[in-house]
Amino acid sequence: MARDAPPRPAEQLEQEHRLSVCSKLCYAIGGAPNQVAGSAAAFFLQIYLLDIAHITPFHASLVLFIGKASGAVTDPVAGFFISKSRWTKIGRLMPWMLACTPFTVASYFFMWYLPPFVAGRVAWYLTFYCLFQALTTLFQVPYSALTMFLSTDQKERDSATAYRMTMEVLGTLIGAALQGQIVASAHVSHHCTMNLSVNTTSHFISLHDTPSFPEPLDPLSHQAKVYMIAAGVIGGVYLLGIVIFFLGVKEKDDPYALTSDKTIPFCKGLQLTIKHGPYVKLTAAFLLISTGVQLEQSNFVLFCTHAADLRNHFQYLVVTILVSAAVSIPFWQKILQRFGKKCAACGISWMIPFAVMLVTIPNLILAYFVAFVSGLSIAASQLLPWSMLPDVVDNFRLQNPHGKGHETIFYSSYVFFTKMSAGIGLGISAAGLEFTGYKPGVCKQSNDVILTLKILIGAVPAILIIVGLFILLFYPITEESRKETKLALEVLRRNHKSTENLDEHREDTSV
Repeated sequence: MARDAPPRPAEQLEQEHRLSVCSKLCYAIGGAPNQVAGSAAAFFLQIYLLDIAHITPFHASLVLFIGKASGAVTDPVAGFFISKSRWTKIGRLMPWMLACTPFTVASYFFMWYLPPFVAGRVAWYLTFYCLFQALTTLFQVPYSALTMFLSTDQKERDSATAYRMTMEVLGTLIGAALQGQIVASAHVSHHCTMNLSVNTTSHFISLHDTPSFPEPLDPLSHQAKVYMIAAGVIGGVYLLGIVIFFLGVKEKDDPYALTSDKTIPFCKGLQLTIKHGPYVKLTAAFLLISTGVQLEQSNFVLFCTHAADLRNHFQYLVVTILVSAAVSIPFWQKILQRFGKKCAACGISWMIPFAVMLVTIPNLILAYFVAFVSGLSIAASQLLPWSMLPDVVDNFRLQNPHGKGHETIFYSSYVFFTKMSAGIGLGISAAGLEFTGYKPGVCKQSNDVILTLKILIGAVPAILIIVGLFILLFYPITEESRKETKLALEVLRRNHKSTENLDEHREDTSV
């Protein structure tokens, strides 16, 4: 007769769900390269296309929008195929991340390469930006969904998310700092400085009409070369990050699933996902908030260069923003633990009054203060959605206890909506610059262009963030309901295991 296994104490079960600091760090480091590259593109790709590649603002808007849209379309496709993947020796999600990394590095490098021809440059950048966005999606969807497969404990998941967001903000800082320091010389023009020091009508006219440097047709020109150097350095960061991630993270085979669980078909799961109330409200809120933050990021360098006369300080302002964001992640983690996640979301609005002040009073000291406060808000906007999304998945799991495989559907569709909204926002901003007469390579833009940059930095992000926070007021998952869901899921799994043990005991004692 087989003897029953002694029941394991609660402390032992809790210990099984805990993650070591090393595992959390390796998991966090795995997501940093995507942020390094994404930060460099967010801050510098638009000005690179306009002032280095010398394509028109309209074509730049097409590249940015279609590239983001291609990444967004890839999200549900990636979610579909990943949900169909079988378990391997290294996991179900890990093979996707390993396989796409070399191709991501190659597409990223060619995205910053200046081809020797002029006529096909738009097609060149569109092709490689779309490839880069699609490949980063193939990494980001399984990577973000991996949070659910590290531990079933909400505190451990929140802690891993905090580690991840800290490292991703540091990655954003590293990307902007590396890119900014390496390529700064490509945007500093002695021609503009000399002309600005001479107060004559003829020189004033030349500010508008004379490019600050000649058309860089040669891929080995200084402006093109420094961008390729930066791309090579960031490509190396990609490879280092994925090696550390692979060696330090162990994926668990769906720790939530019951033996009676059946995989939810992708289309049915997508229908259930977009009808799930908490998910709809969370996605709608951060769709608007992330679009506002993305607009501020992508136009910040242009604003400092052309509207605020801070062209020699923009790289230091960018670093200030990201240092502030990186060091404030632990602060926001404490806030959301003590006061709740919805309450912590109010911190996102801190950037609004200071951004408006920078637009109206473009002062250097004020600019650094605005950069510091903006970093605090950006940290909150990055940490909170990824900390709240696992709670939504748990809520869905409780309402659909005998379905599995929906985690990648939630994460892929969330990234799809945020990328699509960001692509639309970037496309509209670049099209606005085209409409108001932005001229690549000139020292001083027209008043209409300067006004457009002020609106894109101040008014538009403020409106989007305010509306997003208003929608978040109706987000139904509170700290109390989150704890109730956690207990209900634990009871469900415990009762199911008890039934399994009873059935096994009956089979063992039968003759």
